[in-house]
Amino acid sequence: MRYSRVKAKLQRGEPALITCCHFIDPSIYELTSLLGFDGIWLDLEHHATSDETAATLMRAARVGVSDVIARPAKGEFMRMGRLLEAGAQGIMYPRCESAEEAAELVKFAKFAPLGERGVDGANGDNPYCAMPMKQYLRAANDHTLLITQIESPRALEHVEAIAKVPGVDVLMLGPGDLSVMAGIPYQFDHPLITGAYEALSRAAKNAGIAWGTVSGTPEHTQRLMDLGATFICHGADLIMVKQGMERIQQQYAPLGFTFENRLAAEALRLEQESA
Repeated sequence: MRYSRVKAKLQRGEPALITCCHFIDPSIYELTSLLGFDGIWLDLEHHATSDETAATLMRAARVGVSDVIARPAKGEFMRMGRLLEAGAQGIMYPRCESAEEAAELVKFAKFAPLGERGVDGANGDNPYCAMPMKQYLRAANDHTLLITQIESPRALEHVEAIAKVPGVDVLMLGPGDLSVMAGIPYQFDHPLITGAYEALSRAAKNAGIAWGTVSGTPEHTQRLMDLGATFICHGADLIMVKQGMERIQQQYAPLGFTFENRLAAEALRLEQESA
């Protein structure tokens, strides 16, 4: 099996940078992994990507060095086993609300005696029944990365207990969902959000684990790192393509080219309706 590059870096106190890939063309995963990013966030919570497609994407990523960190939906504990079997190095678990739920994550992501993950070994993780099972089980328990996402006011109340659950490696703040559930949608400079960064920083330090979140700029990332964050998620292929296309339009419009940008028109319509 491939050991988690991200987990190894975090254990050494080094920062790890993860980027998100939404497109399901394997070449995107191959390219990103060959470029040497620490990890690729494969989102199966908000997207309709099947387990079969996810396995193909993980296979493409294996030509390079990037971890694949798969995010199932809340409560999809049995699916986690399939994702790990297919070769994911880590699980990003969304909407974790309590220490009990974090313990369920560990239970289904770790083999006995640490958990109750089912044993197979015939897929990409073992890989393909090639490793002696005793050594494989120990290596999988030691090197699989587990991330609990703190995304609600209730979860913030329990963050200290969540951080202390044996087997949890990273606390990750989800500022988007937290802001919406707290009634301050996307007000990321609100005291509740800035206070949440500090709360995760304290909880992670007290538990001796890592913490992190998403970050849009190097400047914001530096502020997070000043608080001790080492797990940083930045960028998404979808956004990069969109911004690249918009840049072409901006550069070529002065030459007389025109574009029927329906995305911009729809955004303007919604803004006018809410004014």
